[in-house]
Amino acid sequence: MINSSTAGFHAASWSDAVADLTRRGEAFVLATLLGSAGSTPRAAGTKMVVSATDIYATVGGGHLELKIIEAARAALLTGQSEQALVHFPLGASLGQCCGGSVSVLLETLVPDGLMVDLYGAGHVAQALVPLLAQLPVRVRWIDSRAALFPAPMPANVQVLVDEDPVEQVRHAPANSVSLVMTHNHALDYRLCSAILKQGTGLMLGVIGSATKAERFRLRLAHQGFSAEQMARLQCPIGLAQVSGKLPMEVAVSVAGQLIELYQSRHSPSPMRQGVQWRQLKDTLIQSPVIVSADAEETSPR
Repeated sequence: MINSSTAGFHAASWSDAVADLTRRGEAFVLATLLGSAGSTPRAAGTKMVVSATDIYATVGGGHLELKIIEAARAALLTGQSEQALVHFPLGASLGQCCGGSVSVLLETLVPDGLMVDLYGAGHVAQALVPLLAQLPVRVRWIDSRAALFPAPMPANVQVLVDEDPVEQVRHAPANSVSLVMTHNHALDYRLCSAILKQGTGLMLGVIGSATKAERFRLRLAHQGFSAEQMARLQCPIGLAQVSGKLPMEVAVSVAGQLIELYQSRHSPSPMRQGVQWRQLKDTLIQSPVIVSADAEETSPR
C-alpha cells in the first residue's frame, strides 16, 4: 500500500502537503532534485514530500523514487530537522535504463514545540487559546458545540467538532499534552480514562478541584488503572503558585505550566558546520562522492 491514509496516490500537490503536514504538526521530508547529468526521469527542481506514512507527488517513480523514500524515512527516524545531499547514479544498480545521475536534497522538517489537545470550548479554554497562539505549541481544540468556537482562529490551532470528543483521543499525536476542561464531569472522566488507557501522552491535565481529582482516582483505580498510570493525571491543572479562579487566572496558570514543560524538555542543539557554497557546487557539478542504491560509497566518476 503506497499511502496509509488513502487508496492509490494522493491528489494533493507537494506544496499542499507541506502546508497540511505543517498545520498538523507532523514531521516530513521535502525531497528536491537539485542537479542531474545525462538522461533522467524528471527535471531539476522536481519535488516530493515524504512523511512516516504517506508520500505526495513524484520525482519520477521506479527504483530511484523508492530509494529516495527509504532515505527520507531513515532521516525521519532521527527526529531532527536537518538537510542532506545525496547523489544517485542511474543505471543497472537502480533498475533504470535511462542512465545519468541525480543529486537530491533531503530536507527533514520536524515541528517545534508541544502538541496540545484541548478538550472543551468553555470560558477557560476561550481565555487560554489566545495565550497559546503566542507560544511554540500546536493545538487541536475539540468540542461538540461548533457555535462556541470564535473566529478568526489562530494559525497554530486546529478546530475539531465531534459529537463524541472521546473519539479524538485515538488521533492524538504521540508525546502530546491533553487538557480536559469540558462542560460535563462525566465527559471529563471518559476522556481521562481513554487518554490514560492510550498511554502515549506527556501529561494529562484536568480542570477541577482536589475533590474531583480524588473521585476520579477512586473510579480509575476501581476500573483497574495502576498507580503509575494515575500519576499522569494532574487535577487541579496549572501552576500551584499561580492561584485564582477567574478564567484568565486559570488560563495564565495553565499556559505557565506548558511553558515550564516545554522548556524543561528543550536541550540546546549542538553547533553544526553548514555546507559551504564551493563544496555544494563541487558536489553538484563533479559528484565527487556517489551514494549508491545500496547506500555504499563508490569511487568518483
